[in-house]
Amino acid sequence: MNVIQTELPEVVLIEPDVFGDSRGFFCETFSVKRYVQAGITAAFVQDNVSFSQKKVIRGLHYQHPNAQGKLVQVLSGTVYDVAVDIRRGSPFFGKWIGAKLSCRNHRQLYIPPGFAHGFCVLSQTAFFCYKCTEFYDPNCEGGIIWNDPDINIQWPIERPELSKKDAAYGLLKDIPIEKLPCYGEVK
Repeated sequence: MNVIQTELPEVVLIEPDVFGDSRGFFCETFSVKRYVQAGITAAFVQDNVSFSQKKVIRGLHYQHPNAQGKLVQVLSGTVYDVAVDIRRGSPFFGKWIGAKLSCRNHRQLYIPPGFAHGFCVLSQTAFFCYKCTEFYDPNCEGGIIWNDPDINIQWPIERPELSKKDAAYGLLKDIPIEKLPCYGEVK
């Protein structure tokens, strides 16, 4: 397994070992032992799968309190995955990273608690899988509009399809400070 540090020190890109031959391939997608060795000590409590069409953006989502860390990967298709540091007091507040994840490159992205997360679908369809460190809590969910100009994410699509909820989210700067996680408090 290859672990790649990103520009946001706590967000990690993972390239699992893939063993292939003429029949197909085998890939270990998670092992507590290997991920702890890579510095990911989070305990995952919930797995989710979403299916989306081309040009769909899901996000930018977060939970506070009960912030979720996520280990994300694509089972079918290709997405551009984004993590944004929204921890007040963080030296990286408002900064983002993006990575292309696909069923061909088998890459995973670990996004720690305290970050907003979103992705856009680049292929015709995509099955997206993610492990979470906290249970989903609708009373704690929040979001940021996908095209917040202060964050300035360079999405590789134009005119995305959004849910009504995602289209109604506001700017990061307009979220009351008490509604954001605090740097050093989330694990």
